[in-house]
Formats: sequence, C-alpha cells, structure tokens
Amino acid sequence: MEVRSFLAAHPICVLVEIAEARGSTPRETGTVMLVSEIAVLGTIGGGALEYMAIDNARAVLAGRGETVMDIPLGPEIGQCCGGRTRLSFRVMTDALASMLDDRVKQARDNRPTVFLFGSGHVGRALAQALLPLPFAVTVVETRRQALEDLPYGITARLSAMPEAEVDDIPPSGGALILTHDHALDFLIAERALKRNDLAYVGMIGSATKRATFAHWLKRQDGSAGETDAIMSRLVLPVGGALVKDKRPEVIAAMVAAELLVTYAARQAGSSKSTLHPEETHNRP
Repeated sequence: MEVRSFLAAHPICVLVEIAEARGSTPRETGTVMLVSEIAVLGTIGGGALEYMAIDNARAVLAGRGETVMDIPLGPEIGQCCGGRTRLSFRVMTDALASMLDDRVKQARDNRPTVFLFGSGHVGRALAQALLPLPFAVTVVETRRQALEDLPYGITARLSAMPEAEVDDIPPSGGALILTHDHALDFLIAERALKRNDLAYVGMIGSATKRATFAHWLKRQDGSAGETDAIMSRLVLPVGGALVKDKRPEVIAAMVAAELLVTYAARQAGSSKSTLHPEETHNRP
C-alpha cells in the first residue's frame, strides 16, 4: 500500500520519523513510518525499537504519548546494536501529508533508471525482482505479446529497433541486455558502451559469448586496445559466477544485487564517504 492509499484509509495517524541516528542503527536518519490505531505502513528497522515506536505512536493518538523518544539500542531494550536513535512523532495534518507526498515523489523521481532489453524468462523475473527496489524500470521488446502482463509499475516499450532506445536512458542509468537474439544483443551493447555516462551495462551470456562479442566489436570499431577499454565496462555474464544456478529467478536475484552494489558504490563515491564495517547494520 502506498502513502496516499494508506492516508485515505487511515487519515488519523502518526508520522514516526528517525530524526537522528548515531552509531550502529537499523535504519538511517529520515526513515519514516505511518502508524494508525489498527495499521502500520513502512518500517524504522523492526525489533524492540519498532514495537516501542508503534506503542508510543498509538499513545500519541490517545493524547498521552511522547513527541520525541531518544532510544539507546542496547541491553536496556534487549538489543545489541550499540547505537542510538532519536524518534519524532507527529499527528498527521494536511500540511504534513503534503510534505510527505512531496518527499515520496522526490525519492521516486531520483531513482536510477534501468532499461531491460528483452522480456523473456529472465527479463520478466528481473522486472519482478527490481519492482520493490529503488529503480525506475523500463522493459524494451520487439514482440508485443512479450510485454503483456508486466508487473504494475514497470514501463513497457514496444520498439522495432531496441538499440535506438539506448539513447533514451538517462545519464547514470543502466542497461540490461537479455534479448532472444545474440545479434540484437550485440547491437544494443555496442550502442550502450559508446555512452560514457551509463553506470551499468550488462549482458546475459557466458565467457564464450563475451569473447565472441569482443571479437565482433573489434571488427566493428578498431584496435584491440580500444576494444579492451570498451569491454572493461561491460558486465558479461551478469549476476556473477559464485552461484551456479541458471533458474531465471536466481539470475534475477543476483543481477538485482549487482545493481544495488553498483549504485551504492557510486553514491558512496559521490559523497566521498568511507563505510567501515563497524558502521554497517541491517537489523537489530
């Protein structure tokens, strides 16, 4: 359920927000959760912290809760994270709902765009895997029937020349090449790799397909040095080689992880920050 739907169903609710996160915490500053008397949307990290937040939010609705909670994530509440989280609690108003709607829209607009070229078994599995993740996904196909019944939220493009669609990928976007035709794969990959502003270009295949494409690219574009430089930016095969499982859903999960790592690394690099192991945390 999205924010607007939740607010329509539960207009009387509390916005719980992580106002400050210090040390090792399950979620970062700015994470929000909506709590009504009978429902919850979102999560601030789960565990005892979240149960305390939900209980206090419902107390706020009853007129007796705290508007700010400063919670140590340690033995006091049965957790061992070691950090500290300050939570704010605000009863929903029209102005707050508008602010939240703007924030959700901004986050949605700032998602990296990923084009999936091909909607076969792996393409469909990957579209499904990426749907809940922070990506805007477009599927490009030459076959109309292959675009039917894509998950809601995925953009579909029918194109007689999929390679031309590469030009529409926004800067810092990604291209996943998964078509039913190796020759078409090569045309799309060549066009994508000629762009220097894409964060990720990947093609499904094998080491043999990589060698074949490199040989084809050299014939098309020139010297071995130029080809090597271009090929260094191509992920082929996609999804890594650690998991030897060719089921579409498994490949999709591995590729989704690969994309998340790629964009996390870019974000860390752009902010010039260094992430140390002791600063990471997933759950209490």
